[in-house]
Amino acid sequence: MPVPPTRPVPLRGRVFRGSTVVRQGLLTPKQLRSSAWVRLRQDVYADASLPVTHRLLVSAVGLVLPEGAGFAGRSAAVLWGVPDLAGPGDPVEVVLPAGRRWNAGPGVRVRELLPGQRLVPRGRWRCLSPAGTAADLVRFGDRDEAVGLLDRLVREGLTSLAHVRAAVAALPPCRGSAQARWVASAADGLAESPQETRVRLLLRRAGLLPPVAQFRVFDDAGFVARVDFAYPDLRLAIEYDGLWHADRTAFLSDRRQHNRLTAAGWVVLHVTVEDLNRPERLVARLRALIAARLGTANTR
Repeated sequence: MPVPPTRPVPLRGRVFRGSTVVRQGLLTPKQLRSSAWVRLRQDVYADASLPVTHRLLVSAVGLVLPEGAGFAGRSAAVLWGVPDLAGPGDPVEVVLPAGRRWNAGPGVRVRELLPGQRLVPRGRWRCLSPAGTAADLVRFGDRDEAVGLLDRLVREGLTSLAHVRAAVAALPPCRGSAQARWVASAADGLAESPQETRVRLLLRRAGLLPPVAQFRVFDDAGFVARVDFAYPDLRLAIEYDGLWHADRTAFLSDRRQHNRLTAAGWVVLHVTVEDLNRPERLVARLRALIAARLGTANTR
């Protein structure tokens, strides 16, 4: 016969050890098995009304962490307030002190804390610092995507590029340390989308002079626009056009802005995702534009 759900006030909205609440007399073993609670791990339960998120799973693992352990990677990023970097299907990332062993069970990825890495308090738990978390994240995966991720973390204020570069420099030779150094040197923390990062990296690989990111253009009437990239001396702007330009209001605003840029003597190269999929053509177009603008500048 099903046990009627009993939800004591102190346990509502909480994650807890089953053995602890039974010992405290808040629930009986039978009540613990009712529909009021969901079992997340061995001896770890949560209020069934809570959505199962990665953050909830981090708390569940946190209750059973061994001494000196903490969170790293995407789990640490979630603790620092970047919730969309990991979902409930992603493993909780744990780091242990050197030489420590732990049978974590399913759903947990365990690594050893590297020399130079340190854990800091974050609420109830301990994890890598914001800069250490960013440095840890960019060690793995596709390099360009890692640059885009670091640009985003810096832009959103999780940490600063200087702090990440210091954290990367402190890493010992290890898996991904060379990539982390490259990513930290390639990021600028200014891109407002992963595609903007892709554009910048494409120009870098093509050997083109680095443009100025997020450049503010003014005319005699005042502020005109902030363009994604600019060669100010050539009055040449590069704008990445995403799907939002299909919105009518945004489209009309974009056209007005474009007209003011043109009236101020600027030329705008619009880049789409199709252009990024054909990088050689995009680079050729940009080289031709730069040559044309240089010719124009030389005749002024």
